[in-house]
Amino acid sequence: MSDGIQNTDPLSPEQLIHKYQHGIWRYLRVLGCEASLAEDITQETFLRVIKKGFEQYNDAATAGYLRKVAYNLFISVQRREGRNLVTDEIERLDASWDKWAGADNGDALLDMLRECLNGLTERARNALELRFREERTRSAIADQLQITEHGAKNLMQRAKKQLRNCVEHKSQAEMN
Repeated sequence: MSDGIQNTDPLSPEQLIHKYQHGIWRYLRVLGCEASLAEDITQETFLRVIKKGFEQYNDAATAGYLRKVAYNLFISVQRREGRNLVTDEIERLDASWDKWAGADNGDALLDMLRECLNGLTERARNALELRFREERTRSAIADQLQITEHGAKNLMQRAKKQLRNCVEHKSQAEMN
């Protein structure tokens, strides 16, 4: 149910994990959490929530509660490891997740992003894939695409701006 009324048929722990784990992992990655740590924190989030128990009201409330538990675990891990956090930045990222994905696991946003990626030139897609999937340096990207390093920087900036505008446009269209 998503009307604010308490769900009379709560999800089992297995259903809860199945429904929300991808969204929690994506959310942690948005906050800057490394992939394997995001997996660990996602598991710990569900362990804590299931062990403690909570009332399931609706999808948005459940997703929000799980994100809050994951957020607090992430902050705790960072502090325990002595990492200085810019909590304003993490709070900004958290607010961005709420704006873009809300109670969704990020699936709709990911679909929009995939559509928008298809609208980029092949060269721009390649540059972004090299940077974000393969974690290549700007210099390596420039070499591979046979352009200058400055050209690679500009190409990626334009591509990211085009993606942002495209996703914003699609998101606005969905809301209307």
